[in-house]
Amino acid sequence: MKDIHTQCVIAGGGPAGIMLAYLLARSNIDVVVLEKWPDFFRDFRGDTIHPSTMEILYELGLLEEFLKLPHNETRQMAGHISGNEIIIADFSRLHVHCPYIAFIPQWDFLNFMAEQGKIFPKFNLLMETEVTDIIWQGEKSIGLKVKDKKEEFQIMADVVIGADGRHSTIREKANLKVKDLNVPIDVLWFRLPRIDDGTKQSFGYVDTGQMMVLLDRDDYWQCAYVIQKGDFNKIKVNGLDIFRKNILKLVPFLSSGIDELKNWEQVKFLSVAVDRLEIWYKEGLLCVGDSAHAMSPIGGVGINLAIQDAVATANILIPVFAKRVPTIVDFKRIQKRREYQTKRTQGLQVFLHTHAIEPILKSTNKLKLPFVFQLLNIFPILRGIPARIIGIGFRPEHVRTVENHAN
Repeated sequence: MKDIHTQCVIAGGGPAGIMLAYLLARSNIDVVVLEKWPDFFRDFRGDTIHPSTMEILYELGLLEEFLKLPHNETRQMAGHISGNEIIIADFSRLHVHCPYIAFIPQWDFLNFMAEQGKIFPKFNLLMETEVTDIIWQGEKSIGLKVKDKKEEFQIMADVVIGADGRHSTIREKANLKVKDLNVPIDVLWFRLPRIDDGTKQSFGYVDTGQMMVLLDRDDYWQCAYVIQKGDFNKIKVNGLDIFRKNILKLVPFLSSGIDELKNWEQVKFLSVAVDRLEIWYKEGLLCVGDSAHAMSPIGGVGINLAIQDAVATANILIPVFAKRVPTIVDFKRIQKRREYQTKRTQGLQVFLHTHAIEPILKSTNKLKLPFVFQLLNIFPILRGIPARIIGIGFRPEHVRTVENHAN
């Protein structure tokens, strides 16, 4: 059995884990990231990089290289409510380096950050390495039990970070209490062909009893069809033909590609959950990103918040590492810093679920255009408000640490 000793071990090679590892290694802190899959090539679906994340990349001097990767740019989000088109969010009104949402496969973003991290000698990424348990010394976490394809071993660390998603092994093994906010929806994801007509928008379609979002991915639409929680089996029993007809009733222009939806295996089911840990930490251990707070897919803000968590965590821990081993006091500061944005964002999502989306899905009468959306058409400047909430968030983070190449 081999043992590894490091200053920080991070479970999970997603956006929060990879970004935090990059920032720590950049400041000459030894870090090991564990990713249980052999590569990042998976269908994440949430492939959005928001303006606030690109601001962070700018602050790190990585934005120019990042923008060389193939990506789409969406500067507006449009909605269609009972045939009425409105511009819901206009990102071009944001005062940032990239006033748009970039759509890029998440595996490309993660590979990009991993390659940038490898520049620093203290950045260590272990693929196909899975956490099996936490190592405790009394009430303090002092490392992780892990396994790869060949063997089981231990990683001893001053700090354990759980960044392993909404089904986090770390938060389960640490027995951290989860507050479930009970959302009433699920989402069906699928792709349909798209003909490039020159527009660069994402669209939301809403009508009696139905709601769907179309994300522009150049040669295809990434479709998110919203359903009432627990209705997927009933939809499948009704048959794929009825499902396709309902889609065309809501979005008629998809008729040219609807036949490409040939079976239910092409439809990926996402059980939507919004929850958060009441306490994000124990001595020696901290959870961030989806491990600390699972978000609804509304606005695609989950990735945004995860990366913001990573930046805030690095801003607080890096100066501490220079003096001593971080303690529970430092983790409490991180939760306090990030909890405000988490609660505000989740509160808004739950409000929209309960007071907008659920009534739409249960509706049987023709929907009227709400007054608040009429205002967006009358006063275009108001489109900057949802653009800021989606694109920047309630409390954006900025890189406060410096690059350190010391040995």
